[in-house]
Amino acid sequence: MKKKLKGTLGRPRLYVFKSNKHIYAQIINDNPSKILITKSSLSPEIRKQLATSANIEISKVIGQYIAQACISQNITKVVFDRGNKKYHGKIKALADAVRKEGIKF
Repeated sequence: MKKKLKGTLGRPRLYVFKSNKHIYAQIINDNPSKILITKSSLSPEIRKQLATSANIEISKVIGQYIAQACISQNITKVVFDRGNKKYHGKIKALADAVRKEGIKF
């Protein structure tokens, strides 16, 4: 049985979803079920930076954008939710980029 992760206003949930072509990251407060921040490889400002959206570099860029948006909203701690995906490759690169910017899991 899988443990359900919950995010609160003090420690929201960082949910990461990866498809074959794209990666999505959201900061979610589960108490009122509200998405606070969202970024993906489909975002125009991210697509301008890199030619392809199917590599680890785009995951690092999304992680930096998410971390900067968290810091601007005074969020310093999050609960990391990777869904049913393994912690390697693009998921790990995004998580490492968020940690590097100063957000704690």
